[in-house]
Amino acid sequence: MTSDWILKIHIRPIQAQYKGAQPQRFTVETSLLFFRKLLMHRLTRRSRRSICALHRFAAEQTQIFFRPIEPDTCIPLIRQCGSLGALKSVHASMLRSHLHLNLFFFTNLVSQYASLGSMSHAYALFSASQTSDVFLWNVMIRGFTENGLYDRSILLYRQMLETGVAPDNFTFPFVLKACGHLRDVQFGEEVHRDVMEFGYESDIFMGNSLITMYGKCGRFEISRKVFDGMPHKNVVSWSSMIGAYANNGRHYEGLSLFYRMLDERIKPNRITILNAVQCVHRENEANAVCRTIVDNGLDLDQSVQSAAVGMYARCGRIDVARRFFDGILDKDLVSWSSMVEAYVQANLPAEALELFRQMILWKNRPDFVTLLSVVRAFANLSSLHQARFIHGFIIRASLNYNILIETAIIDLYAKCGSLNYARKVFDRMQERNLVSWSTMISGYGMHGYGREALDLFNQMKDSAKPDHITFVSVLSACSHAGLIAEGWRCFNSMAKDFGVTPRSEHYACMVDLLGRAGQLSEAQEFIESMPIKPDSGVWGALLGACRIHLNVELAELAAKSLFELDSENPGRYVLLYNIYISSGKREEANQIRTLMKRRGVRKTTGHTVVELKNKVYKFVAGDKSNPQTDVIYAELERLMERIRQEGYVPDTNFVLHDVEEETKEKMLSVHSEKLAIAFGLLNSTPGSMIRIKKNLRVCGDCHTATKFISKVTEREFLVRDAHRFHHFKSGVCSCGDYW
Repeated sequence: MTSDWILKIHIRPIQAQYKGAQPQRFTVETSLLFFRKLLMHRLTRRSRRSICALHRFAAEQTQIFFRPIEPDTCIPLIRQCGSLGALKSVHASMLRSHLHLNLFFFTNLVSQYASLGSMSHAYALFSASQTSDVFLWNVMIRGFTENGLYDRSILLYRQMLETGVAPDNFTFPFVLKACGHLRDVQFGEEVHRDVMEFGYESDIFMGNSLITMYGKCGRFEISRKVFDGMPHKNVVSWSSMIGAYANNGRHYEGLSLFYRMLDERIKPNRITILNAVQCVHRENEANAVCRTIVDNGLDLDQSVQSAAVGMYARCGRIDVARRFFDGILDKDLVSWSSMVEAYVQANLPAEALELFRQMILWKNRPDFVTLLSVVRAFANLSSLHQARFIHGFIIRASLNYNILIETAIIDLYAKCGSLNYARKVFDRMQERNLVSWSTMISGYGMHGYGREALDLFNQMKDSAKPDHITFVSVLSACSHAGLIAEGWRCFNSMAKDFGVTPRSEHYACMVDLLGRAGQLSEAQEFIESMPIKPDSGVWGALLGACRIHLNVELAELAAKSLFELDSENPGRYVLLYNIYISSGKREEANQIRTLMKRRGVRKTTGHTVVELKNKVYKFVAGDKSNPQTDVIYAELERLMERIRQEGYVPDTNFVLHDVEEETKEKMLSVHSEKLAIAFGLLNSTPGSMIRIKKNLRVCGDCHTATKFISKVTEREFLVRDAHRFHHFKSGVCSCGDYW
């Protein structure tokens, strides 16, 4: 085979096909087609010489096909390139025309590589240029940030300063955005100082970036200082500050700021509304925000409609949420995902799963973002069947090698009570990040396997540096397992060995660790020595410990702070009420009940769900709605009699009503956990595990009763409550009665 033969058979027909084509169009498109056909031709291995001749001929033809680019068409050609191949073709023509030597053209070329996601090509060109042009540096920093390479963005900013290139007002927003995504508040503060040093502190865009960065790092109080200190504000400033409050759970402050913005006649945009919606948790607030949406002509915005679905779901109005969803004319993936999550939040798993299936039937093929949302939503259901269904769908969609999806599946299996499945997914991951390690460590912690969590933490340190999220997982695992010495070692190593400054959640874990172990005075001293102001998480941990050990005096101290910081949380009032009742202080308990009524705080109704034969059944205390009610109560009565013979004694402290002791025992026997267990025993295969989930902390009497039931029935029960998992088998719980 000779080059002449190839010319005759392959190259000349292509050349003839495009004879007379326009030079610009010919350069970008036809040259690519020519080289594809040339390279796809199956060359015989006759001789090295003939192949070399082909290469020489291709080089000659390049002179024909790659027409020189004129300067006035260079920028439009670069910006029209929608694929990496087309851009490389333009790049080659620029090299022939020497237009790459023009800094303006060169910078646009680098920017387009970055916008197409090819940061390797962009950085190769940038590093070869060795330029001090700040605009080109900004293009690279922006490219790294927009492509999720936040560490590289910060590293390049450091290099920029070391090289002596002065950053400008276009540099800092992207560096601050990278700091926010990494939750790196320490470097964010350094950048803030640089902003002031270079004289950009009064720049409105800089202020907006600082507000967002501090908000993502959990420092909303600094965000507010920046906001209040801005000489000029625009709608983005208000939106950023409202978003900072929303991201940190400061919903009242966020909504108040939104109303203040409206009072100042500032017209909200879509982002403002989306941030404000996240702060809404009451129906009257939702109605007010909806009126604002309509008044500002945003009611047909699809993202706003989807956000409204989630807003009304949080307020307990799933019917209104569904009306919003049905009113969306052209539903996209976000709309479907929002409604699925709404059903999950309303604890309607059957409806959520059915809607997900409808989404697939309507040819709305979910992408990895949608599936990630769905997986996280179903993680709250504790349904192993549904977990395996979603996992199987992801595998069939060939999305199971996405690190975010894999991590979410680990969390899903862990929260569905299957650590074995979670660990299998973790071990098969081709790549792991800090979130992956932290999720698996947290899974062990939730199930009470503190030693396993610490072993995995030690393995992680060999390949990755732990961050504040990892330490929350580790300290929580130590708390659930009662590993006091190990918890102290981890806490003390945070700043000393890893440069991680303890946050409020870390202090809350330590208070919980000390309190569960009965070291209440040490926990109080620890709170008093905190370098930051204790928040509701810290005081809540102390109050929970006081409930376990019945320390009334310390409970009152914790409750006083909680009623100021978290006055709308009914759990705080109920805990103190229980402490008073268990200590025989009925007058004080009645005062708490009166306080709840005066403040309009209602106790959350406890319920338990049980999964059997791929269906989920729900029970509340004294429930008689199940068709098998008579059989369930008869079975429960037999169970209670059997466990009494084994030594079970009802703990009537968990009945809060002032009634006779015999009546209290009857009320205890129809708690939702016991009804779910009886139903499970009646309808499950002998010897199989029964999985139940309670929305509140498991009742102490039910915990004791379940241990006895597991012994007399020789069955295994997996119970997930609001705090952790309990594995009951042969009369013993995995928590060791330490929860």
